[in-house]
Amino acid sequence: MYNPGSPLATFLFTSECVSEGHPDKICDQISDAVLDACLAEDPYAKVACETAVTTGSVTIFGEITTTANPKFAHIARKTIERIGFDSSDKGFDYKTCHVSISVGEQSPEIANSVHVGRSDEDLGAGDQGIMFGYATDETPEFMPITHVLATRLCKTLSEKRKDGTLPWARPDSKTQVTIEYRNDNGALLPVRVHTIVISTQHSDEVTHERIVKDLHEHVINTSIPREYIDERTIYHLNPSGRFVIGGPMGDAGLTGRKLEVDTYGGSCPHGGGAFSGKDVSKVDRSAAYACRWVAKSLVAANLARRIVVQLSYAISIKHPLSVYINSFGTGAKSDQELIQIVMDNFDLSPGGIIRELKLRRPIYEKTAAYGHFGRNDPDFTWECPKKLKY
Repeated sequence: MYNPGSPLATFLFTSECVSEGHPDKICDQISDAVLDACLAEDPYAKVACETAVTTGSVTIFGEITTTANPKFAHIARKTIERIGFDSSDKGFDYKTCHVSISVGEQSPEIANSVHVGRSDEDLGAGDQGIMFGYATDETPEFMPITHVLATRLCKTLSEKRKDGTLPWARPDSKTQVTIEYRNDNGALLPVRVHTIVISTQHSDEVTHERIVKDLHEHVINTSIPREYIDERTIYHLNPSGRFVIGGPMGDAGLTGRKLEVDTYGGSCPHGGGAFSGKDVSKVDRSAAYACRWVAKSLVAANLARRIVVQLSYAISIKHPLSVYINSFGTGAKSDQELIQIVMDNFDLSPGGIIRELKLRRPIYEKTAAYGHFGRNDPDFTWECPKKLKY
């Protein structure tokens, strides 16, 4: 994100968020709702569920091996109803949209190499891959403030839409926050909000002036701490003008296309794998949760002010191939010493991660909107720092 050795006194950094009604996020939520339905009956279900949406249509596809009997169309319609697409006037209707299913079973070659005949303790990684975790002391959530504020704006807008405060608002929206930071020997100190961008779908009859007024009063003023706003803060509120056509009518959606929204808002590198629709034998998901757990535990223990963690795995291999840490010069110990602390305190095998974080539960639909990290929810076990011995 930022080179601590740079001579710049301050710099700008931006994160974005999209709402639960964004087409890609609709897909993430349907895929994870299918996963939850499988896990509720079969905690050992093997799920790789993808969803695609476009005008009036939902397609669910992928590979699922389970003793459960998920009712795919019902799950999709209930998810879309919860999000708020309940009328063709809004561009999508859970009652009338077409739902098609194309789901097969997991490849037996993968199954045989990863989990068949193995206990959880001997479980191999479900695929090769690299995963990253991040934590920073710039917010109480140990998350980048750009990500926290962009997410808060989006979530507040959704809440105000649902409780009737903003009757003109529709489910599809996105936000963006730019923060001016100061470098403190590798740690990041937020100075001020430089720019706020909000684009929200709306009813046909509402005026642009009403939208701007309501967004300031009911969304920005209740989401952004006043100490970060000043007379220089720039606002772009529905900068395109009209945004009546939204959701799947405005843009096709697909599972796994909002990775930075799901994670750290671009503040650290990102592995190639998405999370939603995947059971936790897939290290794309479970090891990414473990990386966050490790990073947050280290920062919470005051062993670093900012840290990125990388793990890598190979299919069917039990232990990570590599562990990498960068504390950006903020560590109370060297990065090599921090790696040893991690190795001494965490079981980073796929089975160890699943056991320690209790990941075989149907908890994933709620991860699929407004981020997988930095949330105060007891089911998000990876957000509970581990007490470290060192």
